[in-house]
Amino acid sequence: MSPLQELLADVPQVGQVRWIGVRPKAREAMLEVEAVEARREAGLTGDHSRPGPRNARQVTLIQWEHLAVVAALLGRDAPMPPSELRRNIAVAGINLFSLKGRRFRIGQALLETTGWCQPCARLEERLGHGTFQAMRGHGGITARVIEGGIIRLEDTVSVEPLETISDPQDNDARQGWRVRLE
Repeated sequence: MSPLQELLADVPQVGQVRWIGVRPKAREAMLEVEAVEARREAGLTGDHSRPGPRNARQVTLIQWEHLAVVAALLGRDAPMPPSELRRNIAVAGINLFSLKGRRFRIGQALLETTGWCQPCARLEERLGHGTFQAMRGHGGITARVIEGGIIRLEDTVSVEPLETISDPQDNDARQGWRVRLE
């Protein structure tokens, strides 16, 4: 393993769940919850996410520390409420970008990062001019549920050890979502 690969593989930080929310239907307000069941290939119970293994957006996560950054970019004094940014889980203490291509455990559930959670035009409509630009690079990540389980407020978020990828046809690996150890 090269020195860079060793650095990428080592994620010593452990995060913590600070907020959980679900959207019963598209465009409806987020409902804040203290715990939620993550279901394999289906996302979070009570969330409108489409079930199925191909849905890469079963769960959305945002960096808790970025709520203050987005607010500052919008000229607000207080951090943005997580519910306004419409992500399922806000996590503190671990850099979500370090989870690129990784599996990670939150409470009882095992998730896998599938991509960046880009801002959408609806945020601009809901929160005002400049929201789209303020959210760029701060939108968090998307994930799918690999193993189901309960996720609660204050649960820890920890990274699983890297897997070796030997299949050159692995689409996720070719897109850079998993780190090769070869």
